[in-house]
Amino acid sequence: MKIGTPTEVMSGEARVAMTPESAKALQKLGHECAVQSGAGMRAGFTDAAYREAGVEVVDDAAALYAGCDVVAKVRPPTDEEVGMLRRDQLLISFFYPASNEALLERAKEQGASLIAMDMVPRISRAQKMDALSSMANIAGYRAVIEAGNNFGRFFTGQVTAAGKVPPAKVLVVGAGVAGLAAIGTSTSLGAITYAFDVRPEVAEQIESMGAEFVYLDFDEETKDGSESGGYAAPSSPEFQEKQLEKFRELAPDVDIVITTALIPNREAPKLWTKDMVEAMKPGSVIIDLAAERGGNCELTRKDEKFVTENGVTIVGYTDYPSKMATQSSALYATNVRHMMTDLTPEKDGQVVHDMEDDVIRGATVTHHGEITYPPPPPKTKAIGAAPKTEKPKELTPEEKRAQELAAFRSQTKRQVTLLGVGAVAMLLVGLVAPASFLQHFIVFVLAVFVGFQVIWNVSHSLHTPLMAVTNAISSIIILGALMQIGSGSFLVILLAALSVFMAGINIFGGFLVTRRMLAMFQKS
Repeated sequence: MKIGTPTEVMSGEARVAMTPESAKALQKLGHECAVQSGAGMRAGFTDAAYREAGVEVVDDAAALYAGCDVVAKVRPPTDEEVGMLRRDQLLISFFYPASNEALLERAKEQGASLIAMDMVPRISRAQKMDALSSMANIAGYRAVIEAGNNFGRFFTGQVTAAGKVPPAKVLVVGAGVAGLAAIGTSTSLGAITYAFDVRPEVAEQIESMGAEFVYLDFDEETKDGSESGGYAAPSSPEFQEKQLEKFRELAPDVDIVITTALIPNREAPKLWTKDMVEAMKPGSVIIDLAAERGGNCELTRKDEKFVTENGVTIVGYTDYPSKMATQSSALYATNVRHMMTDLTPEKDGQVVHDMEDDVIRGATVTHHGEITYPPPPPKTKAIGAAPKTEKPKELTPEEKRAQELAAFRSQTKRQVTLLGVGAVAMLLVGLVAPASFLQHFIVFVLAVFVGFQVIWNVSHSLHTPLMAVTNAISSIIILGALMQIGSGSFLVILLAALSVFMAGINIFGGFLVTRRMLAMFQKS
């Protein structure tokens, strides 16, 4: 089948759904590729680059829609673009079906199948197709860069001859993909970073990235965000009030606020109110990544940047991924390519629209003249859904002592048994073996005992950094082997020589490995 990508018609949109690199991968699946002339120019992909990758360059959108079986684009189609679809044609793009009912009905009337990349279920197998996460990752990174562009100071603190510069304080509201990307970028730039999320289980992720999780003094357990497909679930009014109270407390101290909170198929919750903006210091910056859904900040204006009366800059841009069009296009095109891989199981260029497949069914919103949105819940759990386990019961002092006593008795019984078996074995050997053999056997037993006790008592965590030291214990083996080389028995001499050889490898090899490990940490 032929897959085509038109030029995005939305004003300011610079992304493209197919890159020369993704086109090569699609061709390996047995598909032909086409692109509208100039579709990739704003993302840095020329028509010549597409031709070099074996992609047909088509003059206009009408010809592309007419000549392709599958159309891949970024933004939701316009009425005009839906009108160019034909029966049994497949369109892959962002669509947002919950807020585009009229467009959904129009696509149904056209008889086209439509896969919404924003509806890809958030399950482990579908991560490679999760375009929302790909774009949110870029948006979170770019939000910090945008904040730095509008902030009048360094992010990191500095002490210079000209004076001291305090570090910026950044608050990230929402620790989804975009929030975590913003946290990572902010901390890497040296800012003191705080982060809040209604899901307390993400605190560990936040703290592992060098930020401080903002806890609420609230007893209610919030719903597991994975119940909503990896998003945070709505909270109770009481929880929301405590949340706003905490934000009012933080507002005078933070320099930059980045809000990323969204709930599927709802307007963005208002988390940063007018009085919080008024409490912020002049020169502070608010980056509202939820502006497309109404914004988390009460004063946000969609696609605008403005400065409030008290000098706070509020940025409500909705095209952060488009501002990094080359990177965004590469990631989104990869997501589309993975979707096509699932749709082409035999790699023979034939699309198999399997409505029994969790991912394909979840993302399909119209198929064969029927609206298939909303999809049924996926058979597998969403990413992040972890089974709730009960906390281990804390033992009383009496129970702890009883456990320790039972363990001691068990260990003593095992040691006595082993000693008894060893004594019987030694007695049997002494009765049947000649005196010359017993001399060597006693050395062997003592070496085994000493070696076992020494090595076994070294903590496992120390084996790697102290490899050369612990391996030096092999010198005991060498000394024992040298003592045995003087024996008249050919077999004993041979075994002793082998012992010296193998212990030498262990010793010198251990020192060599340790030196190479240490060299990895030396600055060039």
